[in-house]
Amino acid sequence: MKFRKHILLFGAGKSATVLIDYLKEKAATKNWLLIVADNNLEIVCSKLGEHPNTKAVQLNIESEIERKLLVAEADIVISMMPPFLHYLIAIDCIEFSKNLLTASYTDSKIQSLSNEIDEKGLLFLCEMGLDPGIDHMSAMKLFHEIKAKNGIISSFKSHCGGLVAPQNDDNPWHYKISWNPRNVVLAGKAGAVFKKDGNVLNVPYPEIFNSKEQVTVPGLSALSFYPNRDSISYIDLYELKDIKTFIRTTLRYPAFIAGWKKIVEEKFTDENEVINTEGLTIASYFKTKFEKFGGTDLSDPALLKMFQFLGLNDRQTILPMKQGSSADILQFILENKLALKPAEKDMVVMLHEIEYSIGETLHRVESSLVTIGQDDQRTAMAKTVGLPLAIAAVLILEDNIQDKGLHIPIKPSIYEPVLKELAKESIQFTETYS
Repeated sequence: MKFRKHILLFGAGKSATVLIDYLKEKAATKNWLLIVADNNLEIVCSKLGEHPNTKAVQLNIESEIERKLLVAEADIVISMMPPFLHYLIAIDCIEFSKNLLTASYTDSKIQSLSNEIDEKGLLFLCEMGLDPGIDHMSAMKLFHEIKAKNGIISSFKSHCGGLVAPQNDDNPWHYKISWNPRNVVLAGKAGAVFKKDGNVLNVPYPEIFNSKEQVTVPGLSALSFYPNRDSISYIDLYELKDIKTFIRTTLRYPAFIAGWKKIVEEKFTDENEVINTEGLTIASYFKTKFEKFGGTDLSDPALLKMFQFLGLNDRQTILPMKQGSSADILQFILENKLALKPAEKDMVVMLHEIEYSIGETLHRVESSLVTIGQDDQRTAMAKTVGLPLAIAAVLILEDNIQDKGLHIPIKPSIYEPVLKELAKESIQFTETYS
């Protein structure tokens, strides 16, 4: 059977489920072929099913010959691999003149390819997921609307978090894992730099989790947040060089922030020290860890309850590894205790807070998004990360996005058609002006 277009997707993990569903549907209606390559063939096959316009491939992404064969035959490539592997795929895309989409931050290695991307007349569209991704597009839409009214933007705060849906919020952490658990463990390790009231602040890990500030989103309980990575680098990209306050954050419920602060203080996220864990239960591990630091203060009933939920007294669950770092062990504990169970739902929340002036009059706009997942597979996280990539791929293949070069989605030619299609999938913001 001859197909009109070939879409190549590397990676079939948690965040790829809805992306694959969307592209399967488009492939069927447009006579396209969707090829999904992953080292776990069973997972790929479970997500593709018996769909006639798809092909499952088992692949070690570091196998250069096999990888190049796939890229050479594709019309567009999407990478859902871990960020450090994007570069391998990017090199192949340049060699074979293929457009590339990722949901990951644009790192220095990808940026170093900018001239080659331009020379080949290709489009490499990065940060095309949720955060980064939908946050860029929804914010730029507001910025451009405000500037069209001669508004001067003085403050921008962008908050985003993957949380458990209220109907399944049944633990003292008020959190369940719906995405890469390693990223949960390592959150905040890079520290944070942002701008507040005209000053650039550089907050080291673990002080990130000292924040007591809260925001409210209609229909939800109060949420806390901690600053997220490097906000400063986006000021020029957003064309807001004179802005006084600019910060991007991660949303969590207040209890989580308090508990995670203790997790970090007790060095449960340490990746360096190798610990002999053979035969240890979760309870014995906690005891050993706390005693090493002279005991810990769990006199706060709420904090005690949170650690008990993680297994402070669990003498039945044995750690599966013979040795590992504290971060490895914490990841196992979180996956064991904070897993999103079958049929349970997650929630993605995003909030932009913008202050601006028109003449002498001060204005404020809040733009919020709340998306609830379908179940533990078709999560809100998978939907909001995967759909922007899928929609952009279709738009590019149909020449409805014609930009060239290395981009993130901050141009109207990119964000306008994508936001329009996202709205059809019930991913739409509510804006309140004051």
